[in-house]
Amino acid sequence: MRRTGPTRPVHRPRPATAPSFFTLVAAPLARLLFVLSPPAVAKPWTLGTSVYAHAGVGHLLANAVVVAVAGVPVAAGTTRARFHGFVLATGALAGLTQVWLGGLVAPAGVGVLGTSGAAFALVGYVAVANPAAAALGRVVDRIGVPSRVAALAVGLLAVFVTLAFSGPGSALVAHLVGLLLGAGAGRVRLLAV
Repeated sequence: MRRTGPTRPVHRPRPATAPSFFTLVAAPLARLLFVLSPPAVAKPWTLGTSVYAHAGVGHLLANAVVVAVAGVPVAAGTTRARFHGFVLATGALAGLTQVWLGGLVAPAGVGVLGTSGAAFALVGYVAVANPAAAALGRVVDRIGVPSRVAALAVGLLAVFVTLAFSGPGSALVAHLVGLLLGAGAGRVRLLAV
């Protein structure tokens, strides 16, 4: 059999076998600085940093859209300091609850990252603190719905909203807790100035 091509073998690049800087240094450093994970008391600063850090551009954009839509009306009725305090506090509480109870719906020991708990809190605040919600509350009171039934309905609605608007792999517990924290804050108009 005769060769018709060049006698030298074609150069085929080999995949990198040496670990990269990212896998050795950057990723572990990012996890150390930003990911809220169990035990939460081991890295208490991540209560704050995890709220503002995101896993990627898509994650950041998804949260930014929700914060923009629900956050603008909330921010318009409060001070900048109260708004950021609310975002930080609800995000940290939602993330902490996810770390503590997340093993009920996802693998235990998984860390959390992102503003989605706070974003759901803003949605809950807007849903409850607006005039339409107050009017609905008066109707519910007028027709005599027991407060336990109304609370159960709100809880079921919160679960539905959480499941409907949470993507796969999301922190479901954090989303639900954020929504409920926001609804509670909206009910008492916590951010009103």
